[in-house]
Amino acid sequence: MTRIDRLRRLIEEPLLVTMPVNVFYLTGFRSSNAALLVDDERALLFSDFRYAEAGRRVDEVEFIEVERALVRGVAAHVEGRLAFERTHLTYANWEVLRDAGVDLVPGGGQIERLRAVKAEDELELIRRATEITNEAYARLAEERFVGRTERDLAFTFAQFMHELGGHGEAFPTTVASGPNGATPHAGTSDRVVEKEETVVVDAGAVLDGYASDCTRTFATGPLPDELARAYDVVLEAQLEGLDAVAPGVSGKDADAAAREVIGGAGLGERFGHGLGHGVGLMVHEAPTLRPESQDTLEPNNVVTVEPGVYLPGVGGIRIEDLVVVREGEPVVLTSFTKELVTVS
Repeated sequence: MTRIDRLRRLIEEPLLVTMPVNVFYLTGFRSSNAALLVDDERALLFSDFRYAEAGRRVDEVEFIEVERALVRGVAAHVEGRLAFERTHLTYANWEVLRDAGVDLVPGGGQIERLRAVKAEDELELIRRATEITNEAYARLAEERFVGRTERDLAFTFAQFMHELGGHGEAFPTTVASGPNGATPHAGTSDRVVEKEETVVVDAGAVLDGYASDCTRTFATGPLPDELARAYDVVLEAQLEGLDAVAPGVSGKDADAAAREVIGGAGLGERFGHGLGHGVGLMVHEAPTLRPESQDTLEPNNVVTVEPGVYLPGVGGIRIEDLVVVREGEPVVLTSFTKELVTVS
């Protein structure tokens, strides 16, 4: 059964797909300007002249070339009642369809649910992308840190992933040293790495569109007691989080397993983000592992497990693995050591 056929079993009315990653997932068609209309009998793929040649080669769809103003072009070919991806279609484009007489119903979410459960070919690409990241971390651990800028180390890491066969970065590699590491999503800066501090490195590779995601925290010498203790707490929490990841477990409960460890150590207020998220064609997708999550884990979900502790003005600790949800224990794809690595 194709992905489009699987989608048909989930929808009650024709669905207009406008989110590029969802168009790609269903058809394999890469375009920055495409839409897909799926109903019980047909799948209509819309794009403009720049992508027409590739669009006509896509199996299982009827390709329709439209003007550059994509939704206006789509409006000329659709009628009646149809659902749209409410998290992606803009209000301006909603108006275009409405003014063309289309009866619009807010919809979406079905494709994201399909994407959350990976097929074996998807898992293989994610595994290979993670192997690239694993080896890049091993190479980075041999590099000199002290005296170099965060930006220089991030560029070096990206080069390693390229040399190892990665097709790109899943997101801009983050290197956050010293006090910068106290911001969970710090931007890489020109700060020079100093001795006796932590360096948080968050990175991922892309392979044929599928991402990996990993974080490790390095030390540039003996750490202050509060940072050394925080590392031990985060490592314990990460291992508890891994143990909690299993089919049938809610994202909320998986998060709580790690959060209880950090809270019990008196550092609960310093762990302000969720435990993890799904990874695939996007580096953040379903399911989520966080206190407000409504998701339940299923076999072949791919999720991160990444607790952290962030001490303002001092530094941060985060340890992140990428794992496949399986019956019994999860398969941990990330292999670079989680023991604290001291670099020069």
